Amino acid sequence: MSDNKALLLDNQLCFALYSTSLAMTQMYKPLLEPLGLTYPQYLVLLILWEQDGIGLKDIGERLGQKSGALTPVIKRMEQEGLVNRTRQLHDERSLNVRLTPKGQQLKAEAVKINQCLIDSCGLPSQDLIEMKNQIMALRDSLLKNQPS
Repeated sequence: MSDNKALLLDNQLCFALYSTSLAMTQMYKPLLEPLGLTYPQYLVLLILWEQDGIGLKDIGERLGQKSGALTPVIKRMEQEGLVNRTRQLHDERSLNVRLTPKGQQLKAEAVKINQCLIDSCGLPSQDLIEMKNQIMALRDSLLKNQPS
């Protein structure tokens, strides 16, 4: 591929991933709005529905974010009655995050949202699973090979 073609925006893997990510999060917005959730809050809930009562640091690691960036999201979720934050007994600096009954009840609605997104993709489920696995393998490779 010539240098000129190599630098075309539409030939960039990074742009394909970025624009697809934007399109995906834009699909979620109107679906999450009736539940009063933002996309970052939804991601936190997905983690807590999988494993409730985990540390803020653990949530950050799962999302690939620093816990400080998540603090405002978690605080707002606590204000909205979705989660409770408690200090760990053995380490006052560490916070545990636990779902409230209100946060647990949103799980049933999330299943509907998930199905709506799958339907919107317009691809067979097996293709979506394969694509997700390839994207995650790419992510893992990029993280492993980051320059120091």
